[in-house]
Amino acid sequence: MSALVSPVWYFAYGSNMETATFQGRRGISFSRALPARASGWRIVFDKPPVVPGGGAVANIVTEPAGVVFGVLYEITPEQLAHVELTEGVLIGNYHRVEMWAESLAAPAFATTAASVASDRRDPALVPTDRYMGCVIAGAEEHGLPAAYIAYLREVPVCHETAGVRELIDAVFHELRPRS
Repeated sequence: MSALVSPVWYFAYGSNMETATFQGRRGISFSRALPARASGWRIVFDKPPVVPGGGAVANIVTEPAGVVFGVLYEITPEQLAHVELTEGVLIGNYHRVEMWAESLAAPAFATTAASVASDRRDPALVPTDRYMGCVIAGAEEHGLPAAYIAYLREVPVCHETAGVRELIDAVFHELRPRS
């Protein structure tokens, strides 16, 4: 990261926790990735997908006694803008939220981080098995607490069809940063 660009912190709590998704599909090269938690929030899996026919995706809602675990990524402001583009912030799919996040890695520290949340919720939806596989893989990859990973494994899922998967892959291919 250039010394002239001040980094920002992005808090990922869903499939973006997985490096293969964040760096691979979204095309974000981060400087640091740290396991973290944000108090005052709770994870839910009830946000309708952008692509019709897919399962629910992760979302966060405020809850005074809640805690959500995730990954703090150190990225550039330009990269944060790209994350928000691919998350659909410009079309109202999500909106940016600022939160106080604490690193679980030594040496521990706390910082303000950007993340995304949505008011679009449908409690009848469940995530796909493929999506939850990415979320769980990211949680394991970054060493999130075992009890949290066990909770993620218990989230009910549905199966994703090949047609929906192909459409989602095509959309992300078009949104990747060009060199």
